[in-house]
Order: sequence, then structure tokens, then C-alpha cells
Amino acid sequence: MNGIVLAVLGAVIATVLSGIGSAKGVGGAGQAAMGVLSEDSSKFGKMLVITLLPGTQGLYGFIVGFLILASCGVLGGDAPTLYQGLAYLGASLAIGLGGLISGIEQGKTAVSGVAMTAKDDKNFSKAMVSITLVEIYALLSFIVSLLAVISIPNLNI
Repeated sequence: MNGIVLAVLGAVIATVLSGIGSAKGVGGAGQAAMGVLSEDSSKFGKMLVITLLPGTQGLYGFIVGFLILASCGVLGGDAPTLYQGLAYLGASLAIGLGGLISGIEQGKTAVSGVAMTAKDDKNFSKAMVSITLVEIYALLSFIVSLLAVISIPNLNI
């Protein structure tokens, strides 16, 4: 197995796992929001914002996956060594697993935020704070993966 295979596998892991987390999170929040909107369509803007938040994990994973492909010779650049390929694979796990778990959990929090906002519009900001707290862990995962991926081409391994 050579480095490029491992790097591409890393790009797939980063993109697919975080995408699954986002899809589950946005799907759950969207279902709850549709129930609210069937009763009161004036809450569309607030429901849209709450529903969109779990989608960021998929975006973070896509960025990391794209950067891996751009760095490892698929979209240009030099092919990675075996050890660099392993490093790309390892770097992808942070956002892959972090995005998967935080996307699902943020979706659950968003469903509760939808319910809170449906009862009283004044609860929207409280719901946003709770939903955003979960986002912090997606951001931490993204930053770890991002810093690792951009430093791998400079490693002499």
C-alpha cells in the first residue's frame, strides 16, 4: 500500500463521516422544524437557522478532504510517502469522528431548540446558545485536522 491510497482514504473518511453526522443532524432538526412550520409559517427564518447549524460539520469535513486531495497529488502536488499517507489518514480521523458525533448530537440539540422556539419565540436565543455549544467540539476537531493536514507536506517522513 502506498501513501496516496492512505491519503485518499483519509479524505474519504473526513468527508463521509462528517457528512453522515451533518445529514443526520440536519434531517432530525428539519423534521421537527417542518412540524412547527405546518402550524406557524411565520417562524420560517428561525427554524431555518436552527436546522442549518448541524450542517457545518459536513462542510468542515469537505474542506479537510479537499485539502488532503490537493496536497497529496490527486489535484496537484507531489505524491505522499507511505508515512505521509498514514499521517493524512490520522489527521482525517479528528474531523471524521468529531464531525460524525457532534453533527448527530447537535441535531438532537437543534430538535430541542425547535421545540423551545415553537412554544415561545423569546426562547430562540437560548436555543441558539445551546446548539452553538456543541459546535465548539466540531470546530476543535476541524482545527486539529486542518493544522495536521497543512503541516504534513513539510514533514520529512
